[in-house]
Amino acid sequence: MKIEGIEMIFEKIVSEGLAHNSYVIGSAGTAAVIDPRRDCDIYEDYAVREDVAITHIFETHRNEDYVIGSLELAARTGAQIYHGSHMAFSYGNPVTHGDTFSVGNLELKVLETPGHTEESISIAVTDRELGDEVYMVFTGDALFAGDVGRTDFFGKAETPRVAGALYDSIFRTLIPLGDGVVVCPAHGAGSVCGARLTEHEFTTIGYEKKLNPALQKTREEFITHKMNEILYHPPYFKKMELYNKEGAPPLNGLPYSPPLNPQEVDTRMKEHAQVLDVRNPASFSGGHIPGSYNIWKEGVPLFAGWVLTYDDPIIIVDEDTRTITDILRYLVRIGYDSIGGHLAGGFASWYMSGRPINTISTWSVHDLRAVLDTDLFLLDVRERRSWDYDGFITGAHHIYVGEVANRLKDIPQEEHVVIYCDSGFKTGVAASILKKNGYECTTVLGGMAAWKKAGYRVENPLES
Repeated sequence: MKIEGIEMIFEKIVSEGLAHNSYVIGSAGTAAVIDPRRDCDIYEDYAVREDVAITHIFETHRNEDYVIGSLELAARTGAQIYHGSHMAFSYGNPVTHGDTFSVGNLELKVLETPGHTEESISIAVTDRELGDEVYMVFTGDALFAGDVGRTDFFGKAETPRVAGALYDSIFRTLIPLGDGVVVCPAHGAGSVCGARLTEHEFTTIGYEKKLNPALQKTREEFITHKMNEILYHPPYFKKMELYNKEGAPPLNGLPYSPPLNPQEVDTRMKEHAQVLDVRNPASFSGGHIPGSYNIWKEGVPLFAGWVLTYDDPIIIVDEDTRTITDILRYLVRIGYDSIGGHLAGGFASWYMSGRPINTISTWSVHDLRAVLDTDLFLLDVRERRSWDYDGFITGAHHIYVGEVANRLKDIPQEEHVVIYCDSGFKTGVAASILKKNGYECTTVLGGMAAWKKAGYRVENPLES
């Protein structure tokens, strides 16, 4: 979405999969970028199109779920980087509460809003041509549409302190800005940085004050809520935290992905390359390269960090090569720069070469219902809140898909493992992990969505 006035330009840029929002805001020939992503050509293209110079880059906090693109963008534009002072970043300029910056006719004011992280800041925007009232605020991970930032990065013992700090940041710093102020958070629905972000494209302080469930609580209730909140910690967060504090390696454009024939893929796999098959789970089940991981295309930003290592090169497999550039973008945004190449000609070139393939059996929900009382290990790989609030199939065992690789001891290899999720996509990730580790398993097409539409019984843990 783009908003234009006589002087002001504004652009919200969404990074798919990660649900990461970055922004360009400017006036009178200059612009600032808030929380840029690593593949930053999109900001340069926008600046050229709007005939503005990018002069300021603001990081609202050290992000955990993607590589910040500030250094990359600064190297290209000469812009200065600014971030909160309560962390010793290895680059950029520290700012404190009340610092102001001029971007054309706009004034950008720093507000310290700790809680999600110690150094979190928000940026309040005033159009000096129109008056002194704040028009919009970039809230980072402090305040979202429908939720607030997570406060679990400091450990259980510290959660009461940081949750209280976040509550104070919202109620003492953000809400007093005024009901009509537009809220521009760093993430939207689907992000791992909150529990229940809504789909709203934009929101306001007043709307969130009235309808955001977290803001209807007293300070004590808010702290208790955050202490009981269960959110997942993908292992790649540690790499993101390191990169975003110390500075990520320069990208200088997307990495090159050389086309590989089947023999070359085979050879590189023996040299510890990891194969990422981005086809849909049904296609992967029908046939795939032995030892490969399956993450459907749109799921790569969310789940690559759970299953892929940073040490071994990645070989991409799809039906064809048209999506390779998109997959490369997804990977570099979470720090995967070691690209071994892609299978030229897509998966068909593999089986047409006469090389072996693996398969995974698939069931409909009717197939599962028919054998539900038999000896099988039914594995539910949805998020915990889906299990708690949407119910589960009788006899199921819950292990979130991201934790499957580290909990193989809880999955009996001697039993028939049947996997289901929300609609079928996460089952491909889980099944590929199990298959790679010697399990025989079956995936349920359509998952819980199909099970419910078929009218089959669902257990509800909240009613038991």
